Amino acid sequence: MRVGVVTFPGSLDDVDAQRAVKVGGNEAVALWHGDHDLRGVDAVVLPGGFSYGDYLRCGAISRFSPVMTEVIEAAGRGMPVLGICNGFQILCESHLLPGALIRNDHRKFGCLDQRLRIENCRTPWTSSYAEGAEVTIVLKNGEGAYVADEHTLDVLEGEGRVVARYLGPNPNGSQRAIAGITNERGNVVGLMPHPEHAIEDLCGPGTDGLGFFTSLAASALSQA
Repeated sequence: MRVGVVTFPGSLDDVDAQRAVKVGGNEAVALWHGDHDLRGVDAVVLPGGFSYGDYLRCGAISRFSPVMTEVIEAAGRGMPVLGICNGFQILCESHLLPGALIRNDHRKFGCLDQRLRIENCRTPWTSSYAEGAEVTIVLKNGEGAYVADEHTLDVLEGEGRVVARYLGPNPNGSQRAIAGITNERGNVVGLMPHPEHAIEDLCGPGTDGLGFFTSLAASALSQA
């Protein structure tokens, strides 16, 4: 599949995401935040970083980038979209996902190899995992605590829309230890940890993050 990776001013992990897309068996296509053009891609990744310097709120300005008009419309048509860390924040600001990401409860930037449990393997981004699989993926954030009202949390739980959950001590105060969620349709996924930093044994904690990118390639083959 042709996977677009958006670069915003302040993106830090766009090149890493492009590499992960390629290692996962897909073609990476660079997209620019200021363009009204998705270049015919089949899926989109919103990478991590500090888009627009995290002014106002994380992701609040990026939500109004020209490319996001196209991403929101494409997501509404069913295109797979993955938001990683800052990308997750942008998805919430764009109302493609419910809830918000706020400052870590310990008020510090955290960077660690984090254990997760994959709780939904029915999305285009997680189908390579077995449900309940325990993985270790890099987590690095200052405003990574997922919050929502109790009704929204109950809906996410009841509809199986929690994609990944933190294991062990809660690293940032996320409600119900939520690390990632999906929309009702299942094509949009927001994930606070960074799977693109866990795709090769040489760098990072291993290859547990690769499944987020091989899932797309497997999905394309199954539909061929």
